[in-house]
Amino acid sequence: MTDATPFADLGLTPRLVSTLAGEGYTAPTHVQAQAIPTLLDGGDLLGVAQTGTGKTAAFCLPLLQRLADERGRPSPTAARTLVLAPTRELAVQVEEACRTYGKGLGLRSTVVVGGVPKGKQRRALSRGVDVLIATPGRLMDLVREGSVRLDEVTKLVLDEGDRMLDMGFVDEVRKIAGMTARPRQTMLFSATMPKAVERLARELLTQPARIEVSPTAPAAERIDQRVYHVRQAKKRGLLSDLLDDGELSRVLVFTRTKRGADKLSEQLASDGIATDALHGNKTQGARQQSLNRFRRGNARVLVATDIAARGIDVDGVTHVVNYDLPEVPESYVHRIGRTARAGAEGVALSFCDPSERRHLRGIEQFTRSRLTVQHQAA
Repeated sequence: MTDATPFADLGLTPRLVSTLAGEGYTAPTHVQAQAIPTLLDGGDLLGVAQTGTGKTAAFCLPLLQRLADERGRPSPTAARTLVLAPTRELAVQVEEACRTYGKGLGLRSTVVVGGVPKGKQRRALSRGVDVLIATPGRLMDLVREGSVRLDEVTKLVLDEGDRMLDMGFVDEVRKIAGMTARPRQTMLFSATMPKAVERLARELLTQPARIEVSPTAPAAERIDQRVYHVRQAKKRGLLSDLLDDGELSRVLVFTRTKRGADKLSEQLASDGIATDALHGNKTQGARQQSLNRFRRGNARVLVATDIAARGIDVDGVTHVVNYDLPEVPESYVHRIGRTARAGAEGVALSFCDPSERRHLRGIEQFTRSRLTVQHQAA
């Protein structure tokens, strides 16, 4: 869903507008139209926005423009802007966006995440960076050893704030924020706004503008949501039958456990379906390789745990399959948000064993909608 206002009318420079046009973007999404003018003016921002609404560009574009206008240079091991992300995948995605939008601006960005050797990250930080994108744990490791300092950070972004708190990073986020410069421009984006996120926003933001682009019902309106009542033992057969339909051309399947993801991936591969698995036991390199195969279409199916429910921006996911229903209703929303991105439509299929019916009730209460029953096999 886009706003009628062109990017140029939001105050972005011709260079950035030209870069966006080259990437195929001509009109901003609602979150971009609301956020960009506020951030260009230097104000703090609290944004409630679901995945797929364009929030990464909403903060990247104005930050890059302000950094270029300031013409400053970071000191060695210092950063001018810090983006905190809860997962490695989201951090990598944000850094890719910064590099894409910042072409020709002469700004340096780097990403700092766990699961990979520190040497390359230390070398990138040693010269100083304009934009540092990091996960909290690895960033704190590098701060403690003296490889990076945050006292020159005048712009701080907390992306996926609710997920950051869910993963137990609240203490690290507070410590990191306390190391940054004052005054400071701060923005916090979150798909949901529980009380804990509200409290953190009150602590870290100063008179923020608040934008909210989530629909009244938390689940995306452009997603056709269906449920199959099927016993656990029959889920595998049902999925194989569904995959006989070529309409399921790029499919993201969620399982509850890492072992379950590996097992299902192996079973589908034995059926001749190009499949990869993605979960926390894989190295960062292996995870990125699986994602890249899925992005390029070399893998038709990606079987994942909830680690992939946030921040995995893969174009053209036609179907999301909840092979195991999540215990937390919010996770359902984040999972299905992997489809119907950037104005497209999508389909979410949920498999519900009798033991999972309480999870289904929780999802329907949370989304304030009933999933369409497709099949009664249980």
